[in-house]
Amino acid sequence: MFSSTYSFDSSNQANSNQVQDYKEEVKKQAEQLVLKGFPETIVSLNSILETAQFKNRQFSEVHQDLNIPVPEPIVLNSHTELPPAKKTKLDNRLSQDGTKVMVLPTGAVSTNKHLVDLIEQVKPHIRKLVEDSNLMKMWISFMIPKIEDGNNFGVSIQEDTLAEVQSVESEAAAFFDQISRYFISRGKLISKVAKYPHIDDYRRAVQELDEKEYLSLWLVMSEIRNRYCALHDIVLKNLDKIKKPRTSNATESLY
Repeated sequence: MFSSTYSFDSSNQANSNQVQDYKEEVKKQAEQLVLKGFPETIVSLNSILETAQFKNRQFSEVHQDLNIPVPEPIVLNSHTELPPAKKTKLDNRLSQDGTKVMVLPTGAVSTNKHLVDLIEQVKPHIRKLVEDSNLMKMWISFMIPKIEDGNNFGVSIQEDTLAEVQSVESEAAAFFDQISRYFISRGKLISKVAKYPHIDDYRRAVQELDEKEYLSLWLVMSEIRNRYCALHDIVLKNLDKIKKPRTSNATESLY
């Protein structure tokens, strides 16, 4: 019995030590991220936003041919004119059903290569922002002291900063949804083009959607840069209070 209890206590102590080591490693990584990682990332993002892919690019450069030809018009023989009632029924059916698409004669409709290249460049930065903000969230959480009466001004600064970090994390994760929604919307529009190839408005809608996505990708990159700047600014200004929230001086304020 004694041996079993001793083994259980030893196991608990080992686990506690590992958890404490993990917390210390998170604190170390987070402080290094704030002091060195954030500035490097901001400079890198500024450089990317100045490249030809993002700066002063014309919308027409992201247009891409859909590879869906307009079918030849069907010529009806005037000597075999349908009765008015049947002709009206046939016209209504064609307007509702469109063209049956079994296979496209020119092959598959590819994704927009220009935008896919941009998306592949943007996605790693979205993921990095999610991971970095998650690390910051854990770091601040580990710094929050136990609940006590009084002298909690520094704790409120920690909580406000933590809320800002959590907001950044959620916004960054939502950028992934934006990308997937673009492909879903474009696929639906292209299916409309294939079904109604003679209607130019659907083709134009695809171009407009591609232009919108290009602008959105530029905005996402700008927002990632801006979020890094905001996090770096608020954490650096309040670093002392985040690391040591309870001191004898309770008159300092949040920037």
